[in-house]
Amino acid sequence: MITRAMLAMATAMATPVLATEIDVSALDRLPEAAVVFLGEVHDNAQHHVHQERALISIAPAAIVFEMLTDAQARSLSHPLPLRDDLQEQLDWDASGWPDFAMYYPLFTAVPDVQIFGAALPRAAARAAMAQPLAEAFVGDAALFGLDVALPRQEQEARESLQASAHCDALPTELLPAMVDIQRLRDAMLAEAALRAFNATGGPVAVITGTGHARRDWGAPAALALAAPELSQLSIGQFEAPPTEPPPFDLWLVTDPEPRPDPCDAFR
Repeated sequence: MITRAMLAMATAMATPVLATEIDVSALDRLPEAAVVFLGEVHDNAQHHVHQERALISIAPAAIVFEMLTDAQARSLSHPLPLRDDLQEQLDWDASGWPDFAMYYPLFTAVPDVQIFGAALPRAAARAAMAQPLAEAFVGDAALFGLDVALPRQEQEARESLQASAHCDALPTELLPAMVDIQRLRDAMLAEAALRAFNATGGPVAVITGTGHARRDWGAPAALALAAPELSQLSIGQFEAPPTEPPPFDLWLVTDPEPRPDPCDAFR
Protein backbone atom coordinates (compact mmCIF):
# COMPACT_ATOMS: atom_id res chain seq x y z
CA MET A 1 0.00 0.00 0.00
CA ILE A 2 1.31 3.42 -0.97
CA THR A 3 1.52 5.86 1.94
CA ARG A 4 1.82 9.64 1.91
CA ALA A 5 5.52 9.28 2.77
CA MET A 6 6.04 6.95 -0.20
CA LEU A 7 4.19 9.40 -2.44
CA ALA A 8 6.46 12.22 -1.29
CA MET A 9 9.53 10.01 -1.83
CA ALA A 10 8.42 9.09 -5.36
CA THR A 11 7.84 12.75 -6.08
CA ALA A 12 11.38 13.52 -4.95
CA MET A 13 12.77 10.67 -7.06
CA ALA A 14 10.85 11.94 -10.09
CA THR A 15 12.26 15.44 -9.77
CA PRO A 16 15.33 16.15 -11.91
CA VAL A 17 18.48 17.38 -10.22
CA LEU A 18 18.91 20.16 -12.75
CA ALA A 19 16.52 21.49 -15.38
CA THR A 20 18.30 22.41 -18.60
CA GLU A 21 17.09 24.95 -21.13
CA ILE A 22 17.69 23.80 -24.70
CA ASP A 23 17.41 25.26 -28.16
CA VAL A 24 15.42 23.62 -30.94
CA SER A 25 18.43 21.83 -32.41
CA ALA A 26 18.72 19.72 -29.23
CA LEU A 27 15.48 17.99 -30.20
CA ASP A 28 17.46 16.16 -32.89
CA ARG A 29 19.71 14.41 -30.35
CA LEU A 30 17.63 13.67 -27.28
CA PRO A 31 18.88 11.38 -24.52
CA GLU A 32 17.46 7.87 -24.61
CA ALA A 33 14.64 6.99 -22.22
CA ALA A 34 11.93 4.36 -21.98
CA VAL A 35 9.22 7.03 -21.80
CA VAL A 36 9.52 10.60 -23.10
CA PHE A 37 6.93 13.20 -22.14
CA LEU A 38 6.60 15.94 -24.76
CA GLY A 39 4.81 18.92 -23.25
CA GLU A 40 2.96 21.60 -25.18
CA VAL A 41 0.79 24.64 -24.90
CA HIS A 42 -2.10 23.11 -26.77
CA ASP A 43 -2.84 25.90 -29.25
CA ASN A 44 0.77 26.90 -29.95
CA ALA A 45 1.53 25.71 -33.48
CA GLN A 46 5.29 25.93 -32.96
CA HIS A 47 5.11 23.53 -30.03
CA HIS A 48 3.65 20.86 -32.30
CA VAL A 49 6.39 21.44 -34.86
CA HIS A 50 8.89 20.84 -32.07
CA GLN A 51 7.07 17.71 -30.96
CA GLU A 52 7.18 16.33 -34.49
CA ARG A 53 10.92 16.98 -34.60
CA ALA A 54 11.37 15.23 -31.26
CA LEU A 55 9.32 12.25 -32.40
CA ILE A 56 11.56 11.77 -35.41
CA SER A 57 14.56 11.83 -33.07
CA ILE A 58 13.03 9.42 -30.54
CA ALA A 59 11.56 7.02 -33.14
CA PRO A 60 9.11 5.66 -30.55
CA ALA A 61 7.39 2.30 -30.86
CA ALA A 62 4.27 3.88 -29.37
CA ILE A 63 2.76 7.33 -28.92
CA VAL A 64 0.26 8.17 -26.18
CA PHE A 65 -2.06 11.08 -26.93
CA GLU A 66 -3.75 13.00 -24.13
CA MET A 67 -6.29 14.02 -26.78
CA LEU A 68 -7.58 10.51 -27.59
CA THR A 69 -9.67 8.16 -25.53
CA ASP A 70 -8.57 4.56 -25.30
CA ALA A 71 -11.53 3.57 -27.48
CA GLN A 72 -10.58 6.08 -30.17
CA ALA A 73 -7.00 4.86 -30.24
CA ARG A 74 -8.12 1.24 -30.52
CA SER A 75 -10.41 2.12 -33.43
CA LEU A 76 -7.59 3.42 -35.62
CA SER A 77 -6.67 1.44 -38.69
CA HIS A 78 -3.21 0.94 -40.13
CA PRO A 79 -2.17 2.68 -42.22
CA LEU A 80 -3.91 5.72 -40.83
CA PRO A 81 -6.52 7.52 -42.93
CA LEU A 82 -5.65 10.77 -44.64
CA ARG A 83 -5.94 13.92 -42.57
CA ASP A 84 -9.54 14.89 -43.29
CA ASP A 85 -10.77 11.32 -42.88
CA LEU A 86 -8.90 10.86 -39.60
CA GLN A 87 -10.22 14.18 -38.33
CA GLU A 88 -13.77 13.02 -39.08
CA GLN A 89 -13.23 9.55 -37.62
CA LEU A 90 -12.01 11.06 -34.34
CA ASP A 91 -14.84 13.63 -34.31
CA TRP A 92 -12.07 16.12 -33.63
CA ASP A 93 -14.14 19.21 -34.35
CA ALA A 94 -16.42 18.37 -31.41
CA SER A 95 -13.56 17.50 -29.08
CA GLY A 96 -12.58 21.01 -28.00
CA TRP A 97 -8.94 20.50 -28.96
CA PRO A 98 -7.21 23.03 -31.26
CA ASP A 99 -6.92 22.75 -35.05
CA PHE A 100 -6.30 19.16 -36.13
CA ALA A 101 -3.87 20.40 -38.77
CA MET A 102 -1.39 21.01 -35.93
CA TYR A 103 -1.76 17.49 -34.55
CA TYR A 104 -1.95 15.37 -37.69
CA PRO A 105 1.84 15.48 -38.34
CA LEU A 106 2.35 13.89 -34.92
CA PHE A 107 0.27 10.89 -35.99
CA THR A 108 2.37 10.40 -39.12
CA ALA A 109 5.87 11.41 -37.96
CA VAL A 110 6.95 7.83 -37.23
CA PRO A 111 6.07 4.90 -39.55
CA ASP A 112 4.25 1.90 -38.06
CA VAL A 113 3.94 3.46 -34.61
CA GLN A 114 1.28 2.14 -32.24
CA ILE A 115 -1.11 4.79 -30.90
CA PHE A 116 -2.62 4.80 -27.43
CA GLY A 117 -5.18 7.10 -25.85
CA ALA A 118 -5.36 8.55 -22.34
CA ALA A 119 -8.15 11.13 -22.54
CA LEU A 120 -10.70 11.62 -19.79
CA PRO A 121 -14.00 12.35 -21.54
CA ARG A 122 -15.87 15.42 -20.32
CA ALA A 123 -18.81 13.42 -18.98
CA ALA A 124 -16.45 11.16 -17.06
CA ALA A 125 -14.63 14.20 -15.66
CA ARG A 126 -17.90 15.68 -14.41
CA ALA A 127 -18.85 12.36 -12.82
CA ALA A 128 -15.41 12.06 -11.22
CA MET A 129 -15.89 15.34 -9.38
CA ALA A 130 -18.70 13.75 -7.36
CA GLN A 131 -16.86 10.61 -6.24
CA PRO A 132 -13.64 9.69 -4.43
CA LEU A 133 -10.58 9.98 -6.64
CA ALA A 134 -9.60 6.33 -6.28
CA GLU A 135 -13.07 5.22 -7.39
CA ALA A 136 -13.01 7.45 -10.47
CA PHE A 137 -9.91 5.74 -11.87
CA VAL A 138 -10.50 2.68 -14.04
CA GLY A 139 -7.74 0.34 -12.93
CA ASP A 140 -5.42 0.00 -9.95
CA ALA A 141 -5.70 3.44 -8.35
CA ALA A 142 -3.26 2.55 -5.58
CA LEU A 143 -0.55 1.72 -8.12
CA PHE A 144 -0.50 5.39 -9.15
CA GLY A 145 -0.97 6.84 -5.67
CA LEU A 146 -4.56 7.98 -6.15
CA ASP A 147 -5.65 6.42 -2.85
CA VAL A 148 -3.36 8.77 -0.90
CA ALA A 149 -4.01 12.42 -0.03
CA LEU A 150 -1.39 14.87 -1.21
CA PRO A 151 0.95 16.53 1.29
CA ARG A 152 -0.69 19.75 2.49
CA GLN A 153 1.88 22.07 0.91
CA GLU A 154 1.53 20.42 -2.49
CA GLN A 155 -2.27 20.41 -2.26
CA GLU A 156 -2.30 24.13 -1.53
CA ALA A 157 0.17 24.87 -4.32
CA ARG A 158 -1.89 22.91 -6.80
CA GLU A 159 -5.12 24.58 -5.75
CA SER A 160 -3.43 27.95 -6.24
CA LEU A 161 -2.36 26.97 -9.75
CA GLN A 162 -5.87 25.80 -10.59
CA ALA A 163 -7.27 29.11 -9.37
CA SER A 164 -4.82 31.06 -11.54
CA ALA A 165 -5.43 28.84 -14.56
CA HIS A 166 -9.16 29.61 -14.29
CA CYS A 167 -8.65 33.37 -13.91
CA ASP A 168 -9.44 33.23 -10.16
CA ALA A 169 -13.08 32.80 -11.14
CA LEU A 170 -13.70 29.38 -9.55
CA PRO A 171 -15.39 29.07 -6.17
CA THR A 172 -12.78 28.15 -3.57
CA GLU A 173 -14.68 25.02 -2.58
CA LEU A 174 -14.35 23.69 -6.15
CA LEU A 175 -10.53 23.81 -6.21
CA PRO A 176 -9.89 20.47 -4.45
CA ALA A 177 -12.03 18.70 -7.05
CA MET A 178 -10.11 20.41 -9.85
CA VAL A 179 -6.85 19.15 -8.34
CA ASP A 180 -8.33 15.65 -8.19
CA ILE A 181 -9.24 15.81 -11.88
CA GLN A 182 -5.68 16.87 -12.68
CA ARG A 183 -4.32 13.94 -10.67
CA LEU A 184 -6.75 11.61 -12.44
CA ARG A 185 -5.58 12.80 -15.85
CA ASP A 186 -1.94 12.40 -14.78
CA ALA A 187 -2.61 8.83 -13.67
CA MET A 188 -4.41 8.02 -16.92
CA LEU A 189 -1.43 9.30 -18.91
CA ALA A 190 0.95 7.26 -16.76
CA GLU A 191 -1.21 4.14 -17.07
CA ALA A 192 -1.39 4.49 -20.85
CA ALA A 193 2.37 5.03 -21.07
CA LEU A 194 3.02 1.92 -18.98
CA ARG A 195 0.55 -0.09 -21.03
CA ALA A 196 2.18 1.14 -24.25
CA PHE A 197 5.64 0.21 -22.98
CA ASN A 198 4.51 -3.27 -21.93
CA ALA A 199 2.89 -3.80 -25.33
CA THR A 200 5.77 -2.58 -27.47
CA GLY A 201 8.95 -2.57 -25.39
CA GLY A 202 9.29 1.17 -25.99
CA PRO A 203 10.40 3.76 -26.32
CA VAL A 204 7.11 5.52 -25.70
CA ALA A 205 6.40 9.19 -26.42
CA VAL A 206 3.58 11.00 -24.62
CA ILE A 207 1.93 14.03 -26.22
CA THR A 208 0.41 16.14 -23.47
CA GLY A 209 0.10 19.57 -21.96
CA THR A 210 3.23 20.91 -20.31
CA GLY A 211 1.49 20.89 -16.92
CA HIS A 212 0.97 17.14 -17.13
CA ALA A 213 4.61 16.57 -18.14
CA ARG A 214 6.20 18.11 -15.04
CA ARG A 215 8.42 15.69 -13.17
CA ASP A 216 7.56 16.70 -9.62
CA TRP A 217 3.84 15.92 -9.59
CA GLY A 218 2.58 15.29 -13.13
CA ALA A 219 2.25 12.07 -15.10
CA PRO A 220 5.99 11.29 -14.74
CA ALA A 221 5.61 11.21 -10.95
CA ALA A 222 2.63 8.84 -11.24
CA LEU A 223 4.62 6.63 -13.59
CA ALA A 224 7.59 6.66 -11.21
CA LEU A 225 5.31 5.25 -8.51
CA ALA A 226 3.95 2.49 -10.72
CA ALA A 227 7.15 1.57 -12.58
CA PRO A 228 10.24 3.09 -10.92
CA GLU A 229 12.49 0.94 -13.11
CA LEU A 230 11.49 2.80 -16.28
CA SER A 231 13.77 5.64 -17.35
CA GLN A 232 12.01 8.90 -18.17
CA LEU A 233 12.68 12.14 -19.99
CA SER A 234 10.36 15.13 -19.68
CA ILE A 235 10.43 18.14 -22.00
CA GLY A 236 8.43 21.27 -21.20
CA GLN A 237 7.58 24.08 -23.59
CA PHE A 238 6.82 27.62 -22.44
CA GLU A 239 5.73 30.89 -24.00
CA ALA A 240 7.70 33.04 -21.53
CA PRO A 241 10.90 32.39 -19.59
CA PRO A 242 10.18 30.74 -16.21
CA THR A 243 11.24 32.75 -13.18
CA GLU A 244 13.08 29.72 -11.76
CA PRO A 245 14.24 26.35 -13.16
CA PRO A 246 11.04 24.45 -13.95
CA PRO A 247 10.43 20.79 -13.00
CA PHE A 248 11.49 19.27 -16.33
CA ASP A 249 14.59 17.52 -17.54
CA LEU A 250 14.73 19.77 -20.60
CA TRP A 251 12.74 22.84 -21.52
CA LEU A 252 12.53 25.52 -24.17
CA VAL A 253 10.82 28.85 -24.65
CA THR A 254 8.99 29.93 -27.79
CA ASP A 255 7.12 33.01 -28.87
CA PRO A 256 3.57 33.08 -27.52
CA GLU A 257 0.69 32.16 -29.79
CA PRO A 258 -1.45 35.25 -30.53
CA ARG A 259 -4.78 34.73 -28.77
CA PRO A 260 -7.41 36.77 -26.92
CA ASP A 261 -7.06 37.01 -23.18
CA PRO A 262 -9.03 33.97 -21.91
CA CYS A 263 -9.89 35.87 -18.73
CA ASP A 264 -11.88 38.46 -20.69
CA ALA A 265 -14.89 36.14 -20.47
CA PHE A 266 -14.88 36.47 -16.68
CA ARG A 267 -14.62 40.26 -16.57
